[in-house]
Amino acid sequence: MYSSFRLALRSSHRVSIRVNLITLPNVRYFASQSTTPQTPRRRGLLALTLSAFASLTAYTAGSIYPPPSLSLLFPKPAPAPPTDPASQEYLTATARIEKELHSLPLLQSLRSASDANEWYETRPYATLPEERRVNSLTAGALRGPGKLAVPPVVWAKRDESEAYVFVHLGRGLCGHDGIIHGGLLATLIDESLGRQAIVNLPSRVGVTATLNISYRAPTKADQFIVIKTKLDELKGRKAFVSARVEDMNGTLLVEATAMFVQPRYAKLLMNNTVRQAIGEPPASSSPVPSDKIKGEGEPLHLADGEKLSDLRKEK
Repeated sequence: MYSSFRLALRSSHRVSIRVNLITLPNVRYFASQSTTPQTPRRRGLLALTLSAFASLTAYTAGSIYPPPSLSLLFPKPAPAPPTDPASQEYLTATARIEKELHSLPLLQSLRSASDANEWYETRPYATLPEERRVNSLTAGALRGPGKLAVPPVVWAKRDESEAYVFVHLGRGLCGHDGIIHGGLLATLIDESLGRQAIVNLPSRVGVTATLNISYRAPTKADQFIVIKTKLDELKGRKAFVSARVEDMNGTLLVEATAMFVQPRYAKLLMNNTVRQAIGEPPASSSPVPSDKIKGEGEPLHLADGEKLSDLRKEK
């Protein structure tokens, strides 16, 4: 089907143009079915609605199942712990953590292991006199809910070659909120390694000479950790020890090595107080009879420079 028209322009010359057009039915069909395009305003409103819905969904999911990185940076708020040792709230919080401590799967598995008779269990500071406990950092100033709520449980081998130290870390021991202060971890490692060294030194007294610490992962608050200590080498009055700090899922948090030295004035100290602080083994399983340990009761004064080999022969 054809249509034609003539366009005439009059000027200095006469021009005649003839145009033939092909009319296609399909063109008219599609034109009649086309929709009006969305305006920019409607598109912006739709994008804003979808963005708000996605943000709300992500926030809700993150609140219920927060990613580990976010929970470390933005921990949930926690109320202040009770401070009055005589209050019911204080006693309840302490009793709850004590119960959880003895229910730890790792501790229970150690207690029920086939070689359990080769180990013993003890509680550091449990028998420390009150007049000495109040002036102790970890047994006094840092004791209580929100801090070190209960004394640690030590599961040690009878030959004193290795031990497990179970500790609960409260929210009040943080540097960054929710993350345990690295200096506090260093203190606990120092004491745990000190115990491992002291029980192997001749006079059962030692001081920290070197302590090397490598932090492997952030340590979250409000959880139990285990400090695994081991005697690496014993040379006279020097003990070389190492430790691994893990959470209850087995995640490595800290590694450390140390050297402890028995000072020459060790015989001037009251060794029974030291043993009370680090946790004594049961009398029946003590690797060294109590009547053979120097310094029981009153301090024993010896001349400086006594040969340590003589002390070892007396054991």
